[in-house]
Amino acid sequence: MRIRPSRQQLPDINMAPLIDCVFLLLIFFMVSTTFKHESEVRIELPRAGEKAAEESNRKLIEVAIDQQGRFFVNHEAVINTELATLMRALDRASNARADLPVLISADARTPHQAVMTALDAASRVGLLHITFAATKAADQP
Repeated sequence: MRIRPSRQQLPDINMAPLIDCVFLLLIFFMVSTTFKHESEVRIELPRAGEKAAEESNRKLIEVAIDQQGRFFVNHEAVINTELATLMRALDRASNARADLPVLISADARTPHQAVMTALDAASRVGLLHITFAATKAADQP
């Protein structure tokens, strides 16, 4: 009697665990991307109006720093580059008014330490409204 060899059945791949993993990954990515919208900070910017024109007429303290790191407060040269000297010049220019804005305009080749010294001196005197002057790059619209 001749027995035929039985045909081997092809293995059946169970797809249920693979589908479970895919759904878990899908849920994970959906949940993790929803946190982005909750962490946004909403800022309402002020609108220009009469107050902007009024503020532009207000006095301003200008601190200019040249390439060598020398300071000029309201177009007057400061004697040296020491912090205490710059603090005295800023105090004299502010006339004890802490609400005056300070505009720091530094040359592009100014040492960073000179800019940090100007920031430190202004904050130690009590001048907290500090802005930086910058020019628009030629390739920007």
